[in-house]
Amino acid sequence: MLLLAASAHATGPADAAPWWVWPLALGAACFLIGIVAVPAGIGGGTLFVPIVGSFFPFHLDFVRGAGLLVALASALSAGPTLLRSGLGSLRLALPMAVLASASSIVGAMVGLAMPVHVVQLLLGAVVLAIALLMFVSKRSEFPHVERPDRLARALALHGVFVDGASQRVVQWQVHRTAGGLVSFLAIGVLAGMFGIGAGWANVPALNLLMGAPLKVAAGTSGVVLSLVDSSAAWVYLNQGAVLPMIAVPSILGMMAGARIGARLLTVLRAAMVRRLVIAVLLFAGVRALLKGAGVWP
Repeated sequence: MLLLAASAHATGPADAAPWWVWPLALGAACFLIGIVAVPAGIGGGTLFVPIVGSFFPFHLDFVRGAGLLVALASALSAGPTLLRSGLGSLRLALPMAVLASASSIVGAMVGLAMPVHVVQLLLGAVVLAIALLMFVSKRSEFPHVERPDRLARALALHGVFVDGASQRVVQWQVHRTAGGLVSFLAIGVLAGMFGIGAGWANVPALNLLMGAPLKVAAGTSGVVLSLVDSSAAWVYLNQGAVLPMIAVPSILGMMAGARIGARLLTVLRAAMVRRLVIAVLLFAGVRALLKGAGVWP
């Protein structure tokens, strides 16, 4: 049924193009997305779903299913580099990922049960909210945490890394751990419902709420995504909402781009990439809203 819906969804000029054009275009687009997604700490799915869902002739259920796999591939590809460099903390990621993984399954089930045009409208609203959050968030590269809370001490949520830009050895610790755990429950629902991953929310929660350094928050976000998206992706797989023609070229392009992005994270300032991401999200969010409303099919 989903395949028939996907075929019905592809109308207009897209029908005149040979079928192989779209896999090639997907691979190229995902390569570029992977390069900017990792330094920005937002996960590939955050850009993939609104862009592909709005500008490619595929049914949104397939796009969301592929979006989770794309975000998962991006996170897994960048994960080893992030962990080796100390920018990704497995100890910090695990408690957050356990809660977000459970809630992402609920979000995926709810998202697949909703009408496509409603999901498209909600996706546009969420993407615009993400862009606004990224714009107004005053992130701190090295937040000052006076002392960790009791839960953070019990879980040993602290570490050290070398900042590649300044060659500074940074010791870090976190606080407000209980609030962080609750926020990741909500983040998981959104990740599963829209198939966009949740790096856009992971980074502010880890950096602004819990006090992790910005680069540690971005790196740890990738580790969290690798666990959360794998949980939600099983729901889409079980419902037949993963189409290889969409997923395979997207994943290959994303993994290649994410490897470059992970290396850039050590030397680039996140603000440079964030400006580009905000502009893309604003355009894609408006496009998703108009498409869901039937104004710009």
